[in-house]
Amino acid sequence: MSFMNKPLPRVAITMGDPAGIGPELCLRVLADTAVRAACAPVVFGDAGVLGRVGQACNLPIPESVLPADAFPARAGQINRPTIVDCQAIDAAAVEPGKISGECGRAAFAYIDRAIAAALAGQVVAVATAPLHKEALRAAGLCFPGHTEIFAKKTSARRICMMLTADEITVSLVTTHVGYREACGGLSIPRVLDVMELTAEAMSRLRARPARLVVCGLNPHAGEHGLFGQGEEETILAPAVEQARSRGLDVIGPLSPDTAFVPARRRETDAYICMYHDQGLIPLKMLSFGDAVNVTLGLPIVRTSVDHGTAFDIAWTGRAQASSLVRAVQVALKLAQKTPLK
Repeated sequence: MSFMNKPLPRVAITMGDPAGIGPELCLRVLADTAVRAACAPVVFGDAGVLGRVGQACNLPIPESVLPADAFPARAGQINRPTIVDCQAIDAAAVEPGKISGECGRAAFAYIDRAIAAALAGQVVAVATAPLHKEALRAAGLCFPGHTEIFAKKTSARRICMMLTADEITVSLVTTHVGYREACGGLSIPRVLDVMELTAEAMSRLRARPARLVVCGLNPHAGEHGLFGQGEEETILAPAVEQARSRGLDVIGPLSPDTAFVPARRRETDAYICMYHDQGLIPLKMLSFGDAVNVTLGLPIVRTSVDHGTAFDIAWTGRAQASSLVRAVQVALKLAQKTPLK
């Protein structure tokens, strides 16, 4: 069977905010030999923006460009790196490193089209380059980030954010909210959902049952009720017991200040963290640039980079694509083996 008769799995990559490093990352991933050997990467973005960035950063631009209304083409036609030209913004008007509603609206359009392609079975997964939350808001789109967009667009019943790297994996019970809201966002069902979603995902990635650690909310995991409002005793410990009764390998709640020491990490596949910085600080300290953000609980596979738009180096040729490359690789591992339409 010839190469062209054996289509590679297609992975959608959204370009992110046009004024950020997303376009450069996409061009680097499209040229990455490991990615090209494993899948047919399809960037949902703007060909004009990618052309400008390719010239500025001296990066090759794929010859295969399809208008958005022509996707999907025959499998053989896109068994190679391809740009799906959404034409969501005037490329000449984009100013690198500048927040704008036009860029926020364009970034949303790329995501919207990629999600539709995934739901239709035209791609096996979606990997996303970074968008800018202020640009989204300037466009009148009141989403805190990718996770909430994917949840809304796919009507997901329960989701959570997991970030995974070789050194450490963390899942978040609450995400982009203030600390006061985080405390109010804890409940036994919510913590149990995050444990179950994380255990299922990590078991697929590791090919064995996952070992989980639940972090306490308060210093010293509440010190038996001395700190906090009894969250460990009334929410976290009961959730852990329910998870164990369902067959999960989980311990906790453990004191957060010692939960991430090397000896504990060697025995842990994933940490269940109560709020954003509890999980993201150790993860980014250990694995910044190599971690992958995964939205669990969706009817499609979605992964992303572990960093932002980096406006300070946008279009300069200095962006590192390692996190997006890994996002594509993890997406392929998690993708369901369903036939493409």
